[in-house]
Amino acid sequence: MIPKVVRQFIFERIDSIAHIEALLLLFRAREERWSVVSVAKRLYITEQEASDLLNRLQTQGFVIKINESFQFHCEENEFVDLLNIVADVYTKHLISVTNLIHAKPSARIREFADAFKLRKDR
Repeated sequence: MIPKVVRQFIFERIDSIAHIEALLLLFRAREERWSVVSVAKRLYITEQEASDLLNRLQTQGFVIKINESFQFHCEENEFVDLLNIVADVYTKHLISVTNLIHAKPSARIREFADAFKLRKDR
């Protein structure tokens, strides 16, 4: 139901429903600039959550910050093509995608677990 490429993208890059919603919001309205307040209102989240999400998307290379607003910007065409697929799958299989995201270990749990990984350089 969910293509492997979408599953992999979600597993590697998406931490929450709000995260994918913010990404797709800006992706679908590529020409628009979004403030933290407008994203918070549109996604029904706090301004702090919106700020954190937008900064994470900027770190991931999906958005750029222009003054106090954010706009979708991705120089890698492969991600634009992939996001078209992700947006389509999310629209058609919302519950399955949502379940997939909820089934993932949270980012904080992963960070905690990563702290205990044995590495050759230690």
